[in-house]
Amino acid sequence: MLKKSSPMDPFRLAAKSFIISDAGKLLVIRRRDNDVHKPGAWEIPGGRLELGEDPYLGLQREVREETGLDIEVVYPLHVDHFTRDDGQKITMLIFLCRPRSERVVLSPEHTAYEWIAPEDAAQRLHPTWLPTISAYRRWTQR
Repeated sequence: MLKKSSPMDPFRLAAKSFIISDAGKLLVIRRRDNDVHKPGAWEIPGGRLELGEDPYLGLQREVREETGLDIEVVYPLHVDHFTRDDGQKITMLIFLCRPRSERVVLSPEHTAYEWIAPEDAAQRLHPTWLPTISAYRRWTQR
């Protein structure tokens, strides 16, 4: 049984998904304008995990909650550690993922989505995503 965590626990583990479609497009979603952390920013799906939650299963849960998508977790891309705007410390695991379908149904946490060319991600996403974008580029050059 997982311990239910509080949104304001001082430290949380999070997982995010760099979802690339069969057409080679990246899914980005826009935070609602009144969000506590980076309101209105474009990001990739995922979020904070419950205490003790398996990161792979937690990521699949978060993506399903935010976008309605069922995903395949392919490969870990990057790890990031930062402090949110509200003071919470986060260690984030970012995974390369593939969608099992491309029909997106957004949760109320987000207001828009787009499938974009990965090379356009640096212009669309917040600069904090640049290390993840670089990791994806390295992965695709293998």
